[in-house]
Amino acid sequence: MGTVSIVLLIIVAVIAVLVIWVIAAYNGFVRLRNMVEEAFSTMDVYLKKRYDLIPNLVETVKGYAAHESGTLEKVVQARNMAASATTIEGKIQGENALQGTLKSLFAIAEAYPDLKANTNFLDLQAQLQRIEDEIANSRKYYNAIVKEFNTKTEVFPSNIVAGIFNFRRKTLFEVNDEREREAVRVAF
Repeated sequence: MGTVSIVLLIIVAVIAVLVIWVIAAYNGFVRLRNMVEEAFSTMDVYLKKRYDLIPNLVETVKGYAAHESGTLEKVVQARNMAASATTIEGKIQGENALQGTLKSLFAIAEAYPDLKANTNFLDLQAQLQRIEDEIANSRKYYNAIVKEFNTKTEVFPSNIVAGIFNFRRKTLFEVNDEREREAVRVAF
């Protein structure tokens, strides 16, 4: 066996290792992309539950606070905008708008003692709180998977495979309203 055949054998071995690495990196991206899609779908299920609950909540409040129709219409519009969004970015914008209008809805409820004592309203409010907790947990999971995917798309050498096969960063589900980031002030 001559030096030419040893060099050729080394070159073939190096190429084989690179091909195996590219296949493994590609499969890792596909696995993470599928996990991102699954995490978003899970969150979307909880969001749908909330979208379905909001009209009942609005109708209950409407019975006690009919003259607050402007706020109630904004809640319904925000719900419809968020529910009809087809992209992750659209969902994020819709969700941020909906969060603000829901706060307005519960502020109305604070002004009506009879409404706050209504068992139907209290039940709907408790259901919404449970769903909000589920949404928060699913957002955390979604963001963790997206962070892992985004990191893999940016670190060397997997960023080379990401560029070749067109794997792009995914959008995190973040709070865009700066008021929501402020610390809550509690006064007694």
